[in-house]
Amino acid sequence: MTRKVKPASTKRPPSLLLLALEGRVAVDAATMAPMFALRRFLPKGDGHPVLFLPGFLTSSRATWPLRRFFAGMNYASHRWKLGTNMGYSEELRGRIGDRIANLHRRYGRRVSLVGWSLGGIYCRELARDMPEYIRQVITMGSPFRCNPESTNVLRIYNYVTQNSLVRDRALLDGLATPPPVPTTALYTRTDGIVAWQGTVENSTRHDVQNIHVGGPHVGLGFNARALIALADRLAQPADDWQRFQPRGVLKLIYQSHYPEWLVGAPEPDWVG
Repeated sequence: MTRKVKPASTKRPPSLLLLALEGRVAVDAATMAPMFALRRFLPKGDGHPVLFLPGFLTSSRATWPLRRFFAGMNYASHRWKLGTNMGYSEELRGRIGDRIANLHRRYGRRVSLVGWSLGGIYCRELARDMPEYIRQVITMGSPFRCNPESTNVLRIYNYVTQNSLVRDRALLDGLATPPPVPTTALYTRTDGIVAWQGTVENSTRHDVQNIHVGGPHVGLGFNARALIALADRLAQPADDWQRFQPRGVLKLIYQSHYPEWLVGAPEPDWVG
């Protein structure tokens, strides 16, 4: 029996040290080049459409490396075509839904959604709105169980959007429940933008999983471990989704340990 999912308790924003360590994105960007050569060893796709959604204050330019990477692995890789992600709104949610419906009609197949940070919030909500169109959801550092106070960009968000998420309790409480499709949360314990405890699922459903990929928040779209996990997830058969189980060398690669003084402790009921 699946227990009731609850939102994450309010966590302090990541420390200034973790925020400063976001500068490591240059390292992740550098590792993506050899990944293009190594992708021939990764599982290939079946041609189904994949829609990549960018994070707050970014556009399709941010997802271009991801889209190019997976376009070469037999996926119909698509950008969202909606300019810069300026925050959460019902109007934008509807426009993304139209984009998904168009891709579904074009290919006659369900669409996989990959959302970076705030883009993942949209992915989850749209999978609730239109599950018959969605094959699976993959989020990358998305704060779906995070109170707004647990991020280092709250003031910027409220200034840009003029719409405080702190007051939208119904939305915040609903975000914590996984959508009714296979769902994977890629996260990093050294996230310098949002408290990582709010970017992981707290569900015992078989088709819901967390995968730790490490690195900075702003480097998740270039992170080698994220690319390997994404390739594995996207290659899952439409009606036979299995959990990610790295073996051999990969098992060692995905084992990361950090001191609690740096990354904080997980919640007592957190499911890894």
